[in-house]
Amino acid sequence: MRFARLGSFGDEVPVVIEDDRVLDLRPLTPDLDGAFFASGGIARAADAVERGILPELPSGGRIGAPIGRPSAVYCVGMNYAAHAAESGSTPPENLVLFLKAPNTVVGPDDDVAIPPGSVKLDWEVELGIVIGSRASYLDSPENSREHIAGFVLANDLSERDWQLSVSGGQWSKGKCGPGFLPIGPWLVTPDEIDADDVRLRSWVNGEPRQDSRTSDLIFAIDTVVWELSQFLVLEPGDLILTGTPEGVGLSERFPYISHGDVVEVEIDGLGRQRQTYVGSDRRGTNHG
Repeated sequence: MRFARLGSFGDEVPVVIEDDRVLDLRPLTPDLDGAFFASGGIARAADAVERGILPELPSGGRIGAPIGRPSAVYCVGMNYAAHAAESGSTPPENLVLFLKAPNTVVGPDDDVAIPPGSVKLDWEVELGIVIGSRASYLDSPENSREHIAGFVLANDLSERDWQLSVSGGQWSKGKCGPGFLPIGPWLVTPDEIDADDVRLRSWVNGEPRQDSRTSDLIFAIDTVVWELSQFLVLEPGDLILTGTPEGVGLSERFPYISHGDVVEVEIDGLGRQRQTYVGSDRRGTNHG
């Protein structure tokens, strides 16, 4: 199934995309969030679609993030060997974890404001995992899939100067700017996609940047969920970003994002995003 949220920011309507139809989920839930997933919402939605009891809505208009504000956003760093290399690092022996603020989440095609003082804003196409049921101390990676509600396309935007030069040793300064996490257009359930081997791509102003497959992940999907569950409790509605492949601005092969640039990211089966980047008219501190 494909789930989405449509409408203006903060007033999105939860829907199911069924063939060419947009079906209103408000008879079942006010939102696509942790409470929906924890209460068997996906199964209830499938039953409602089968019985034909969901009203149809017109298509078009703004597409919001396909989940309401996640309770947490966990991010795996340097999870593709080639990206680790272009970052000047060897592939990690242990899973690298950092956090991103939940309020960074925006819709897939929303404009993004370049923060004041930003000099190295970077794009990162990533596969996102949405947790469907509580996961803590899972016995093995094989137990992970039963805790996954679905997958989303994400763009993990990063201000590299803030992430690395003035970070104090942690990455999140460069990861948490407003609008730094476009996700969507859809949440796709695991039965609809072979998430272990799908193509990820990105473009800046129509020029190709990243092109890889999730089969190149160092720590695979099931391993990521299992290992995180050994250190923290994953709750329904949590979002996990699994890492980005090579081809970003940090490689120094391409310029960073500037005013007027258009960034597009895509994962087969999960849709495509398109954001226009708008420079700030405020001047901040240049840390370069």
